[in-house]
Amino acid sequence: MEELSLFDLGESAAKEGGASSAVALDVVKMSFEGAETLSWKELFSGFDTLHAITYSSGLHFVCQLIGLFGQAEVLFGCDEVISYSLQEVMAYQCKLVERMRETAGRMKLELVSRIEEGSLRFYVARSVLSHEKLYLLSAKDGRRRVIMGSANMSQSAFGGRQRETICYLDGEEAYDWYWACYCQLRDACTDQIAKDTLLLADAGEHLEELPIAQTVRLQRALVLQPIISDEAKEEVRFALDVKRLSEKLSPSVPKPDRTGKILLAPEKIKIIRRQVVATQTKERELRSEYPLLEVFPDEQAARLNDVALDLHPAREEVARDVALFLKYMEGYEKFHGDVTGMQRRYFEFANWFFCSPFMACMRDMAVRYNQNLLPYPVFGLVYGQSKAGKTSFLETLLKMMIGQKTKISAPDFTRSSIEGLKRTVKGAPIIVDDLTNTRFNQHAIETIKNDDFGVADRLLHYPAVVISANEDVKAVAPEVIRRTVICRVQAGLTNTEVMRSSVVRTVQREVGTALYREYLRRMLECVAELLEEMKRDESECAPDILAESSRVLAELFRTYGEGACPDYIRPLSLDDYFSERVTGSYAIKTIRDAWNTSRSSFEISERNNELRYNAGVTWEADRILKELPETLEPHKSREWVVMDLEEARRFFELPFKKTWLERLHMR
Repeated sequence: MEELSLFDLGESAAKEGGASSAVALDVVKMSFEGAETLSWKELFSGFDTLHAITYSSGLHFVCQLIGLFGQAEVLFGCDEVISYSLQEVMAYQCKLVERMRETAGRMKLELVSRIEEGSLRFYVARSVLSHEKLYLLSAKDGRRRVIMGSANMSQSAFGGRQRETICYLDGEEAYDWYWACYCQLRDACTDQIAKDTLLLADAGEHLEELPIAQTVRLQRALVLQPIISDEAKEEVRFALDVKRLSEKLSPSVPKPDRTGKILLAPEKIKIIRRQVVATQTKERELRSEYPLLEVFPDEQAARLNDVALDLHPAREEVARDVALFLKYMEGYEKFHGDVTGMQRRYFEFANWFFCSPFMACMRDMAVRYNQNLLPYPVFGLVYGQSKAGKTSFLETLLKMMIGQKTKISAPDFTRSSIEGLKRTVKGAPIIVDDLTNTRFNQHAIETIKNDDFGVADRLLHYPAVVISANEDVKAVAPEVIRRTVICRVQAGLTNTEVMRSSVVRTVQREVGTALYREYLRRMLECVAELLEEMKRDESECAPDILAESSRVLAELFRTYGEGACPDYIRPLSLDDYFSERVTGSYAIKTIRDAWNTSRSSFEISERNNELRYNAGVTWEADRILKELPETLEPHKSREWVVMDLEEARRFFELPFKKTWLERLHMR
């Protein structure tokens, strides 16, 4: 009887992009001689040297096992590291070192001593190891043994607690073949753990001492090639799906007794089923209120509530939606205030709002390839004076996306409630309506600052969160500004004008999703290219999805609209959202207006290169201060905002020089 054992280095498969009939595998042909019942000590004893590859491991067992050998060397891999991106490798190495240090306890000094004398070496993976568990044993008298199979270096595997496939071969021929494979893997795919690394108080604070960092120091340079195959993506999705389903089932299953056992009877299964069904019913109710919009750039497809969207709408339907959107935006011309600025800012916000379902997959790829998350914001804030049409504007955009209006009331907004919704809702933005300044400060700021939601779990379809607020949101902190698309409006209607207006009702009643579906079809192609661009090493800056979105929208309005496009429909880029002149727009306008109308509010010191502005009240000084860039070295003294004079002249584009008459008057 013959048994076939696969030992695949994985290198050729990785080059070919996955499993293929054309890929040659290294297959070891074995003869079955019988089966034995042995303890792990009997299996390993009688040899002087150990070389091993293991994935999961129990460090107490590792210490026991290597104690049998005068010389030992262990290569540690990790099943959880799937793509072998730099962040995954560093995280795994960091946690393995911490675990070894904490678990080994008193044995740590013995391990360090053996590493120092050269009788023990530990290596940790930085690339794909063989998935086979392998143990190479040799003795001074020339005896050789190869142990292989499914058993990792742990008590569970070798202590008989779980079924394992364990085989061994004695003799030089098998040993020499596996030894060559082992050496190739060790030299190409691992980094050595130094004794000093095991003595670190906190590996996370000493990343420069990680094994991969030490390899870089020795070799001067190191090339890492993450594995982002379709098969790897599917493995990640499957693993995360299992994890999420387990979390959903957890509240419904019975708790273990004191001994850790769960007694299952048919009645228990029925109870679990009823609870799961009740939970699913609640989720369906939530989904009816907050739909699931999923985009798949790799498949060029989109789904709404698990139904594939028609991404080839009729031309006349798209043209109708374009006309209705332009009619809606034209309605702002009846407002009082900065109408032109309002239309421009609302179009900027609509551009981000429409492309927000793609932000999750862009952020996921950015993390995989060590790029910045900030160009892919998942929070939006619309605030300003009342009766500016903020709520109706957001409702209209959502109606154009998914055919219905949804929002949550401000009292229901907390960080935990939003994160819960983001795990249920997909794609379509969650709108939080009419948030007060108090609730904004209590809940929104922390939610926005901790914007790494979904990154660790590699979620690809979570929604953006859009907050609408009135003028009482006085100031937006810098850490919020750089993570949030902000739309501050300074125009509105009177009470009676609001009552008489019927444009909103007409548009919301008649508008469909054809324009957005056509937009999705074109954006899916663009985003697929942006995701590929993000993988390239020569990419010097993050792909600008907001620029691509504005290009697609402008093209749609030119193609399907009648006549020339309004000026507010224009090409946009990240600078239109996050440049210092945009994020500091309120401060710029306030300072410029004050310079033109109230120069007595300013004190200028050429000698100290200092500009001081009296904002009148401390909260207004706070508001201005939070919008000013660091180049101005701004700080506050009660109601005074103090800035670097020369930098202020450049930033505000004002001379900040007073005439002799003004100086005389001040005296």
